[in-house]
Amino acid sequence: MKLIKAYVRHRKVDEVYKALSGNGFCCMTMVDCEGTGQYCDHEKQHISNKYPFAEAYRVVKLEILVERESVKKVIRLIRESGRTGYSGDGMIIVSPVDNVYKIRTDEEGIHSI
Repeated sequence: MKLIKAYVRHRKVDEVYKALSGNGFCCMTMVDCEGTGQYCDHEKQHISNKYPFAEAYRVVKLEILVERESVKKVIRLIRESGRTGYSGDGMIIVSPVDNVYKIRTDEEGIHSI
């Protein structure tokens, strides 16, 4: 199993979600975030209310757990649907997952989600 975290632009998250869910990847977590980094678009950056010491930009973090065989497909879908071609389109991180446990039923493994 792999955990894919993708940081995408707010205006692209709808397209990314539709691309993933339309291809059978429906179970994910979406979180509004603020980020800093090498991306620098002063028209889009703002002084964060939560972190006033930082000039930040808004992103959405998607987290999706997939089987190893699906990683390349999910990455392709996120890239194609999340890309604008401009600096700051985001990034994708893939991490290994040892196991998954469902709290309510005590099921475990990828098929428990």
